[in-house]
Amino acid sequence: MATVVAQSHFIFGLRTGVKNNLLYFDEQTVIFPCGNNCVRYNINQKCQKFIPGTERSQGMQALAISTNRRYLAVSECVEKATITVFDLQHEQSRKRKVLTGGEIAVDKFVCMAFSPDSKYLIGQAGGPDWTLFLWMWEKKKVMATVKTSTDGPINQISFNPEDNTQICVSGNRVFKIFRYAGEILKQSSTFKTDTHHFLCHTWMSTEQVIAGTDAGQLMMFESGRQRWEMNVTPVQKVSSQSEKQDCNETFSTLPRVTAIVGYSNGFACSAGPGTVCLFEKREEEDQYKKTKEIKIPPELFSNDPSSAEQQEISTLCISPSEETLAASTDRGQLYGISLSLAELNKGVCAQFEHLSHSSHSSVITGLSTCIRKPLMATCSQDRSVRIWNFETNVLEMYKEFQEEAYSIALHPTGLYILVGFSDKLRLMTLLIDDIRTFKEFTVRSCRECAFSHGGHLFAAVNGNVINIYSTTTFEDVLNLKGHNEKVRAIAFSADDSRLVSCGMDGAVYEWNTLTGARESESVLKTCSYTGVTISPDAKTFFAVGTDCSLKEIQDCQILKEVRTGDVVCTTVAMSRSGRVLFIGTSIGTVRAFKYPLPIQNDWIEYQAHAGPVTKMVITFDDQFLITVSEDSCLFIWKIIDKEGQGLKREKELIYAEEILITKSDLEEKNKIMLDLNARVTELQEENKYQLSLRDIEYKEKINELTEKCIQQINSLNAEKEVLKAEKEKQQAAHVKALSEVLEKHDKEQQDMESSNNQKLMLEYEKYQELQLKLHKVQQEYEQQLHSVEESKTRALEEMMQSYEAKLEEKMMLVTQYQDEVQQKVREFDEYIKQEEEDADMEIHEIRMKYEQNLKEEKKANTRLKVELDTTTKQFHVLQREIENRNLEIEKLKQEVQKLQSVIKALENDITGLKTAIQKRDGIIQDKEKSIYELKKKNDTLNKTIEVMEFRAEYMEEQIEPKENEIQDLKEQMLEMEGELKEFHKTNTQLELKIAELNLKLKTKDKEMHKEMRKLQDIGVLVQRFKADLHTCVEFIQDPKRLKEHIRELYKCYVESSDVVEKVAVDTDTQKENHRQREHYEKIITTLKNQLTRDTNVLQANNTKLMKDNVILMKEINDLRQELRTVRMQLHNYDSQSSFNKSSANTRGAASAGRNGLMTKQSLEEAEKIIQFQRLEIQRLKQEINGQMPSSRTKLPPLTN
Repeated sequence: MATVVAQSHFIFGLRTGVKNNLLYFDEQTVIFPCGNNCVRYNINQKCQKFIPGTERSQGMQALAISTNRRYLAVSECVEKATITVFDLQHEQSRKRKVLTGGEIAVDKFVCMAFSPDSKYLIGQAGGPDWTLFLWMWEKKKVMATVKTSTDGPINQISFNPEDNTQICVSGNRVFKIFRYAGEILKQSSTFKTDTHHFLCHTWMSTEQVIAGTDAGQLMMFESGRQRWEMNVTPVQKVSSQSEKQDCNETFSTLPRVTAIVGYSNGFACSAGPGTVCLFEKREEEDQYKKTKEIKIPPELFSNDPSSAEQQEISTLCISPSEETLAASTDRGQLYGISLSLAELNKGVCAQFEHLSHSSHSSVITGLSTCIRKPLMATCSQDRSVRIWNFETNVLEMYKEFQEEAYSIALHPTGLYILVGFSDKLRLMTLLIDDIRTFKEFTVRSCRECAFSHGGHLFAAVNGNVINIYSTTTFEDVLNLKGHNEKVRAIAFSADDSRLVSCGMDGAVYEWNTLTGARESESVLKTCSYTGVTISPDAKTFFAVGTDCSLKEIQDCQILKEVRTGDVVCTTVAMSRSGRVLFIGTSIGTVRAFKYPLPIQNDWIEYQAHAGPVTKMVITFDDQFLITVSEDSCLFIWKIIDKEGQGLKREKELIYAEEILITKSDLEEKNKIMLDLNARVTELQEENKYQLSLRDIEYKEKINELTEKCIQQINSLNAEKEVLKAEKEKQQAAHVKALSEVLEKHDKEQQDMESSNNQKLMLEYEKYQELQLKLHKVQQEYEQQLHSVEESKTRALEEMMQSYEAKLEEKMMLVTQYQDEVQQKVREFDEYIKQEEEDADMEIHEIRMKYEQNLKEEKKANTRLKVELDTTTKQFHVLQREIENRNLEIEKLKQEVQKLQSVIKALENDITGLKTAIQKRDGIIQDKEKSIYELKKKNDTLNKTIEVMEFRAEYMEEQIEPKENEIQDLKEQMLEMEGELKEFHKTNTQLELKIAELNLKLKTKDKEMHKEMRKLQDIGVLVQRFKADLHTCVEFIQDPKRLKEHIRELYKCYVESSDVVEKVAVDTDTQKENHRQREHYEKIITTLKNQLTRDTNVLQANNTKLMKDNVILMKEINDLRQELRTVRMQLHNYDSQSSFNKSSANTRGAASAGRNGLMTKQSLEEAEKIIQFQRLEIQRLKQEINGQMPSSRTKLPPLTN
């Protein structure tokens, strides 16, 4: 037998398809099936205990737990259907009894239930007979059987919670109540259920049962009739035949009530995919209203987060104290929620939480471990990749992809994974919170991949070819060709110099990873190999396949072949120490072999999975064995020796704690931390201030209350002194009256003694006479008695005979009545137990409530009680004699009641303060939400800052070559550059731009107004000229007068300077004016566009101010460029004016002076604009400094 064994350590997953697959054992422990085991999982301690299934079991069908939560029933299919009852109180969950159908052939038991006293068990057999069995399970005795259905499946059976003889059965078109009487099960109630498919039911009382259907309906049955029917979700009424047909077509889309469970306040039931509804009983009798909806939360790392909400609820259960509601789904997930928290958050949709971890919901296809970290990686047909920690037993990371994952390999460092998808082979990095692809290879549907032990190479299977890649250069180093069919498994040797592969063609090859040469081979055509491993010295290979044997191969020959019976082996793994060999089988078991392999078939078999084992890996330190299966479960085994110790390690392996994170993610997280720390400090200061205010208010209230209490105590002390004085007076009067009564009593006693002595003498004489008479009468009666006795004996004999006959009849009746009485006593005992338990619960609650009140009252009345105890003791002594003191005691009680009312008022104040604290907590939560929103906004601002910095660098690269051309103007630009740097240090660029645009618009408006005035003046002048010309036309026949009027017109409308100007300002001026006009029109259009854009920006919130500032930085750079162009234009104007002066001396001095005046005016206007901008900048700085919040950060200025 092997000296090394495997012990169950931890398991991830849930077995679906098992009826009632989630149960509460106690407040912290749940029981659920996983693989071929039942798991007892402690939610708080995160530890598990295992109840193994039966050997060669074909699968579990149903679970049931007793009412006292001591016994667990498990339905399995072995050679025939069995029900195994386990004792959960025992440490190892000892097996108690195994129940079968006896002479009746049963394929499986689909559902079960324990009786209220846990003595009886019912089990529903499957089709086609659908027989219901009733056992007295401790004696393995079948009490009765009955056929419950003819064609439809039965979904649930249950006992009446207070009656062992009443059973409810529900299924497709079946809802029946049976009663056990006279060793048979009789149907006691019939219902019309021809059109309903009942999926679940629960007992609400001894007479009421609520059932759920596949059409989303809830029905209540009571005392043999249907009371009411309602829909879980509101449904519109069907009014016409066409609408009825549409309703029938959409019948299958209605939410199904697949699970229901009752509790003291009402019941909980599923309401379609991913939803559970809570119902509470109304004040009206037998009516329930929906109070809460609880939904399954979306998966954050899924491609379709809403897919989690489409899970069907398969089982619901409530903890013994009714504090927690747990649920299992058809995708193998476990969820839970605290009912008290759900009820507190009324009006808000509550959400479930995972009881342990999210697990795979489909076949697990890949498994791998690393060396430097305690991590293991799995992939599944559910398109997810999960990273687990086998030391802490937690899910470290998980992500879903678009394609199905076939294989996975974890790098020895634990920082990278290789995943084979249906389209490509992807190499990914394991970041702190994400799995990110950084290299893809064109290998489709890679069913097997593996890293070398050194991590410098990795192998990937592409059909019947094995590709070996370099991890550093990602080059295809080798292509290993030789297999004729698909390669099923590969393994590297310890020194990575060899690679072993096996395939469906029955070949096992050994490859040299340096040259790619095939160094050895073993071919067996009759076997298709599915798993291979290599010994630590790389000399021996172990392979398993479809021929039900384990083969040891060395030097191209099969040295040993161990037959495994009729079980197909699927995978194999060997420890690094070479002491033990593990194989996985097609029936889900794990077998351990000692190495060297024994001559005889000798192994240890462990019940593990409910499906074929797909992958098996031993960790690098030989401490754990990890197996996965088609049942979507992940099993961790602890490898130990016979003494229960772990295997000895050659060197202590220290796991690395390093993780990968990108620089951008790290910077982002650091910024977030800084912002949150600043926000926390602000909140702490604010909370300190609020607490100080509350402390002051509470101190004032405490002072007021202490003053009131002192006044009340003083008044009570005064009353006590008065009562003491009265008591002393009454004591003196009582002593005096008592002495008088004693003296009177002594006198009366002496008189009575003398009179009694005389009476006694007379009575003694009478006694003597009566004694003589008695002697005579006694003799007479003795004679009469003798005669009476003789007659009596005769009569007794006659009566004995008659009464014996009557006695026999009465005894028969007595036995009958005794049976009835015992039955009534049992029923009454059960009723009393139930009532006592309910009463105890109510008494306990009331007792806890009043004990709390008493504690608070005792604290306030301790001083009074010490003083009152002395007086009450004296009052109790005198209470029988002095009834008047009762009135005074009642007065004291009234005073105590007043104090109690004061205490209650104080309690109300405390509750009011608590509500205020809760409101403050709500405010804090709102502030935390605002922190999260600011964090998001800060992220977007940081990204825009990076973009703007890049643009600024690009602009600076463009500015550098131009600065070489304008070095002559640097002295004039120094002042402007200093002013522009001041613009960068402030956040007022938006207002500055608007002011500039407004100023330019004003100047342009002035110019337009001037031009309009000129046009108006020219129009008036033209009208006048037309009128004068019209008058001249009147003298067209008189040449002299016409000549005079034309001269007057010339003098009036033509000046000598105009003639000169026309000569001077000819073509050049027109071109210049035209060019300037086009230039200014372009500027006006751009300014108008910028004005509209900036006005829209102004309408945004203050939260977008930082983003707008970044945009304005770019505009400032544009303004720099425009400023340079304006300066160039000024320079051109100056040169043009000098050129005009030199070239137009013949044209007259008037035109030159006019051009100089224009350039001078433009320069003066530019200086005015700059001065106005400076004043406007200072004003806007003051406004923004007053409006900006202190917590907002400022962007650094851009530098040239």
